[in-house]
Amino acid sequence: MTIETNAPFLENELSDVVRLFPEDGARIVHAFSQSGDLYENIFCIDGKTAEFHDTMPTSNDLERKRYAKRFSKLALYKMLKARHGVSMPWGALTGIRPSKLAYTERAAGRDWQALFAAMDVDVENIRLTKDILRAQEGIYRRREGDCDLFVSVPFCPSKCVYCSFITADIRYTRQYLDEYMQTLRRETEASAALIGNLRSVYIGGGTPLVLEPPHLKMLLESVAPLRRNGCEYTVEAGRPDVFTEEKLSLLKEYGVTRICVNPQSLSDATLERIGRKHTAKDVYCAYEMAQKYGFDINMDLIAGLTRESYEEFETSLRKAVALDPDNITVHTLCLKAGAKLKEEHARLDGETVGRMVDFSRNLLRGAGYEPYYMYRQKYQAGNRENTGWTKPGKACVYNIDIMEETADNLAVGANAVSKKVHTGENRIERYGSPKDIPTYLHKIEEVIEKKRKLFSAS
Repeated sequence: MTIETNAPFLENELSDVVRLFPEDGARIVHAFSQSGDLYENIFCIDGKTAEFHDTMPTSNDLERKRYAKRFSKLALYKMLKARHGVSMPWGALTGIRPSKLAYTERAAGRDWQALFAAMDVDVENIRLTKDILRAQEGIYRRREGDCDLFVSVPFCPSKCVYCSFITADIRYTRQYLDEYMQTLRRETEASAALIGNLRSVYIGGGTPLVLEPPHLKMLLESVAPLRRNGCEYTVEAGRPDVFTEEKLSLLKEYGVTRICVNPQSLSDATLERIGRKHTAKDVYCAYEMAQKYGFDINMDLIAGLTRESYEEFETSLRKAVALDPDNITVHTLCLKAGAKLKEEHARLDGETVGRMVDFSRNLLRGAGYEPYYMYRQKYQAGNRENTGWTKPGKACVYNIDIMEETADNLAVGANAVSKKVHTGENRIERYGSPKDIPTYLHKIEEVIEKKRKLFSAS
């Protein structure tokens, strides 16, 4: 489907709605006008025209633009819903962070559940959002100066077919490893003065535990002086084929409190199809090894992996629950540019993926987990979402802060995106470091200076 509009600032929003529905070659023509509190949208699709008139009192241009986007998206959604005879689980909401929208509405004294219903969000997703807000009580806060530290380790033992991150097989990037670790330490040391109230530290990737002990120790030593308050400390240990007792012992020695064991599936056939070099048995061994050190443990699974059946996903999730980790995150496969799976034009069965996600909600609730964070992405199978589930009292602070965008995120390393949250002004400034390792190494002094300006300006 193609779309033409007389309001260029609405083009991306309308395109997001179009992507929700099956491609049918239709030509969509849109006319928008706004006068005072009145918003008018006229859509014409294959000769069929519909007019939509909405009113909303507003006090400034920012609010007017927000409602212009909301009403135009809802109008197009209604037309395409009628055209295709299908509803989307999140209705006309296309944003990444539904829970953040709920918080915004609640802070303004408005009924967020009424808004979600008006945007045709299904009742189970309204319930999911409500449960997440409840689970975040006591952790969620908006306070100027709060900060989380993210450290990027963009190396992996191999590249999975669904992955679109700027990471590479360490066999081809090992030549940069020594210089990368030294440069990362330089940037981390320079960042110490920029940290306010540190809420959490998260070392992610890539696969950080692909580092051998000398490099891993160098990394942990770089972070140690910044984590003076004993806050939550997570390492995305990742794939079980990189776990060793020596590495886990180092994590414990340097105060790591939580690690991630990310099998994505516990089906050997699926693991082979997605390019993993390990088996489900290796996951169990890594998990058992990690338990001995007393870490809180997060696990990730993905619904919709290459040719994985509903039954295989169900079995994987049941096995994960039986291991009894503190957190389980269920991702819906997202096909982005840069992923081999995307390049192969794999077709996903949205209905089956939807069944997988629905099953995960029922099983995890029944096993005593509660949803505590959630986000959505473009091109997700079945227009679903990624949801983190936690045992009571075991929620990951970093995941809540980063998804709700309530605290500064000071991110160091290649392809790391820092965010400065101006709480009082309700705005966010961002700076993205160079994505590829050689450019990051070459421009490190520029990176340090730009982050200094970003975090010191206020």
